[in-house]
Amino acid sequence: MSGKRGPFRSFAISLIQIITIICQVLTEEPRFAEPIPNVTVALGRDASLPCVVEHLGTYKVAWIHIDRQMILTIHRHVITRLARFSVSHDNAMTWLLHVSQVQQEDRGYYMCQVNTNPMISQVGYLQVVVPPNILDEESTQSAVAVRENQNISLVCKADGFPTPKIMWRREDGQPISVDKRKKVTVYEGDTLSLQRISRTEMGAYLCIATNAVPPSVSKRIIVDVEFSPMIWVPNQLVGAPAGTDVTVDCHTEAHPRAISYWVYDNVMVLPTKKYAINTEENSYRAHMKLTVRNLQTGDFGNYRCISKNSLGETEGSIRLYEIPMPSTSPKATEMKSNANKETTRRVNASRAVQRDAVTERPSVVRAQLDRAPDRAHVYRAPHPHHASGSRNLQCWRQSFLAIVVLVHIDLLSDIFICF
Repeated sequence: MSGKRGPFRSFAISLIQIITIICQVLTEEPRFAEPIPNVTVALGRDASLPCVVEHLGTYKVAWIHIDRQMILTIHRHVITRLARFSVSHDNAMTWLLHVSQVQQEDRGYYMCQVNTNPMISQVGYLQVVVPPNILDEESTQSAVAVRENQNISLVCKADGFPTPKIMWRREDGQPISVDKRKKVTVYEGDTLSLQRISRTEMGAYLCIATNAVPPSVSKRIIVDVEFSPMIWVPNQLVGAPAGTDVTVDCHTEAHPRAISYWVYDNVMVLPTKKYAINTEENSYRAHMKLTVRNLQTGDFGNYRCISKNSLGETEGSIRLYEIPMPSTSPKATEMKSNANKETTRRVNASRAVQRDAVTERPSVVRAQLDRAPDRAHVYRAPHPHHASGSRNLQCWRQSFLAIVVLVHIDLLSDIFICF
């Protein structure tokens, strides 16, 4: 009898233990199995906040948005009138709060609460990030104009979350002059100040807003620097032979864009068979070229390149002159001795003096003899630097003058004998 009671007693004890455990489970208070994670979501996307509760029993779970002090759901029911909120349960321990098409006002702390006594709750944070957006109404317009050597400030405002960082760079990759003391490739700040701006700083500036939330955005601002025209002439004197083609050119700088043209003999030059006109433009620079074909006598003279815009005008002048046509071989007859030319000229002059002396009256001859010491006919020693040919010429001249004087003396003697 006692042997039969042993197995029955063991079964009864096991059953009591099971019932005790069940009772303990049924009577155990709810608790949170894990904290609510902080969730980050981009504006317009969907988000879910989990709340994991153990031993919930007959208790209820509620979701509350603390920042707006608004009850969203209780158990499986949605309390708020905002259709973007909903709740789901996985038939286990997890209760999910769903937020669709998240807006910036949804950012903040959310509480998961269980209606025990006392109440238990935990809190999670929903972070709503917003990609940057440039505020056009608070920023510089897309195109601005400023006179050269004046100051200008470019402003770029943007919103987003986190607060965007504003960077400036030039579209052409050139550096930005900051306070005329240093140059940077990228400048940070919502206001870019350009002091005493020059024409080289003209162009497109990019304002870039970024906050690590894609996509980054940018705004393109065109800065026009205005100045009156300037002209640079590489060659102001140009020579060319007749019958050839020649090209003259001018370089101009101006903004706003200038009207440029050529003038010859006070008449505007137009493209014809005689003239070819070409202008190459690059930003505020222009290269003017004028080609004159088959040069004739009437084509030589002054050509003017003129450039004018709303701020002023200027011009450059080019003198086109004729040069001989280059020969294929040198001419030997072109080289003559200057000494021979001088000798020939002086011999001819001496012969003329001799003829005059024979026919002159004695009184005239006497006057010439009296003045001889003061005139150039008196022999002077040659300069040490003179050539040998010149020295021989001077000696010959002295001998010739002596003969002339002797002839004159003989004639005078004959006259006196007659008297």
